[in-house]
Amino acid sequence: MQEFQHKAFNELFDLSGKVAIVTGGANGIGKATALRLAEAGANIAIADLKLEDAQAALKDIEALGVKALAVECNILKDDDLVTMVDTVVAEFGTVNVLINNVGGGGGGRENPTTASIDDIRRDFELNVFSGWRLSQLCAPHMKKSGYGSIVFTTSMSSVNKSPNMSGYAGSKAAVNHMVANLAHDFGPEVRVNAVGPGATRTDALKTVLTPEIEKKMLANTPIKRLGEADDIAGAMLYFAAPISTWVSGQTTFVNGGGVQTLD
Repeated sequence: MQEFQHKAFNELFDLSGKVAIVTGGANGIGKATALRLAEAGANIAIADLKLEDAQAALKDIEALGVKALAVECNILKDDDLVTMVDTVVAEFGTVNVLINNVGGGGGGRENPTTASIDDIRRDFELNVFSGWRLSQLCAPHMKKSGYGSIVFTTSMSSVNKSPNMSGYAGSKAAVNHMVANLAHDFGPEVRVNAVGPGATRTDALKTVLTPEIEKKMLANTPIKRLGEADDIAGAMLYFAAPISTWVSGQTTFVNGGGVQTLD
């Protein structure tokens, strides 16, 4: 039997010298995750559609004493994905952590009597295909380095049932199952997991949030507050760091213990 090797607490979260790509890392959950990984010592590449926002985020990351890189990337364009990974490897030498954070779609607006097949296709291109492709591109570098962790951002909608959500929710459910299968494809060197945020105070939520809506959202939430970006980033760090070296193929929901719906 292999003897238990005790590690110091700091070692369990130590990403010193590792290289992490965070898609959509310029704002919100992505930026919070980039900062959390940087605090753990990782060098950070922010891949974002808005290069100016990504460059602005670099200042906060570099202030933590790590190296940082901003790369303009439209995840719907395969050439952008290939170029982004090549750029990161050229700059840092490898990729150890991939946070597939970027996503989107028409959740809440997908009435099947009016939505088009192109609307639904875009959900899957944003949430499933892009992350699968980036995983394919990054996994060889991770295997070569001997350390790899891929983390997808999924959603509570992947397990909830709501109207006008079929494309978005279906794509996020696909992410959950894809993660469980990719763990078999890329192991043992590369772990693949997903984090599913509940209602989190991002700029997108702020555009629709009112005190009345917040009250309804928290009616079935044991921890009586909405999530913050740092709450989600903590789960991302767990999956990225050595503390989770025997965890793969899992989806963890960070939702205050409940479901934030308007029902």
